[in-house]
Amino acid sequence: MSGLSLHKKIEENIGLLIFGILVVSSIGGLVQIVPILNQESLETATINTRVYSAVELTGRDIYIREGCHVCHSQQIRPLIAEVERYGPYSRAGEFVYDRPFLWGSKRTGPDLHRVGGKFSDDWHRIHLIDPREVVSKSIMPGYPWLAERDATQAGDISAKMSGLKFLGHPYSDEEIASAPEQLEGLKEIDALIAYLQMLGTGLSEEQTL
Repeated sequence: MSGLSLHKKIEENIGLLIFGILVVSSIGGLVQIVPILNQESLETATINTRVYSAVELTGRDIYIREGCHVCHSQQIRPLIAEVERYGPYSRAGEFVYDRPFLWGSKRTGPDLHRVGGKFSDDWHRIHLIDPREVVSKSIMPGYPWLAERDATQAGDISAKMSGLKFLGHPYSDEEIASAPEQLEGLKEIDALIAYLQMLGTGLSEEQTL
């Protein structure tokens, strides 16, 4: 059977065509995925990357709950325009303790991966309650209720940390047991600010240059 007749037969047989597409797609997927499974750099934390504290982890949950990731990405690409605007590009090792990843691709607001330490806690507090107080043309909604709700209402932090420990995050039993105490007296806005202030702080000084 010539190549031309074989091609014609495949085109005329829907089942065979679908099977061929699946085979080719699977090969292409494996070629991309298999090397990644053995790439150690994707599983090794950068020098200053650590697990989130109980307060930061609670803040991250609030960040996800309020949909902040819908408008703000956390992935600075290695392009001159991005690096000049947001800071050093993101490394895979900075995300080893992120479950789920919050990379994103939509930027209604700026990328937040290097926002840690860029603004004061007071700035973040004002910005979260009424964004236009600090950025006059902002279209971001305010989140005043975060300053009213207790951080302990954001979920069972001990259960969350225990689950992450099961998945390989290096939390000690003492850290998990004391987690609820760290949230006592804090509001949800305090936890969210703690999370924001940690973002992008996992690089060494040499890597930020």
